[in-house]
Amino acid sequence: MTSRNPGLHRSHRAGWLRAAVLGANDGIVSVSGVVVGVAASGAAPGAILTAGIAATVAGAMSMAAGEYVSVQSQADTEQADMAIERRELQEDPQAELEELARIYQARGLEPALARQVAEQLTAHDALAAHARDELGISESLRARPVQAAGASAAAFCAGAALSILATILAPPASTGLVVTATTLVGLLLSGAWAAHMGGAPLLRGALRVGFWGAAAMAAAHLIGGLFDVPV
Repeated sequence: MTSRNPGLHRSHRAGWLRAAVLGANDGIVSVSGVVVGVAASGAAPGAILTAGIAATVAGAMSMAAGEYVSVQSQADTEQADMAIERRELQEDPQAELEELARIYQARGLEPALARQVAEQLTAHDALAAHARDELGISESLRARPVQAAGASAAAFCAGAALSILATILAPPASTGLVVTATTLVGLLLSGAWAAHMGGAPLLRGALRVGFWGAAAMAAAHLIGGLFDVPV
């Protein structure tokens, strides 16, 4: 039976949404921070743009690599647990059936019904039943390293593009100010989008992302101002 409102459920988005939100926000904040910091140092417009582009390329590759390695570690753990469960099902299927029945009983089913449910699910797909109800591993929430890496890198580039575009279009004398303002707007929109996709209040999502972005911009400007040497 499928849900009457399948569009209302959002947990299946958790893997790629987390990576995309992290990538987008990091792309906006980190590249903008580089641009604002270099601009505050008195660097020439060409040097500011070059620094922003270099930060975009390096950041996107770093985000992709980091996401892939971390999510692959999760996938390795899941695969190891599945291998253990597969072996246990082969060696002692009766004990595994009893274990599954106890799980359902602990969740509120009467012993006879818990046993019946365990038997039917075991007959249908024993490994899937144990993966879902004993290990907490489901198909929709399984670790997907390539998906996470791609989502993070693409979102990072999309976020960084905002800073690069602002750098190109801003008057040379006010690059830092324009990039900062553009970044804050982008972060508010990014936070609101992430909240919408995750089913959270839009304003709360926008403000929490905007706050930390503003703090990052302030820190970058402060550090850049310590090196008031034109490049």
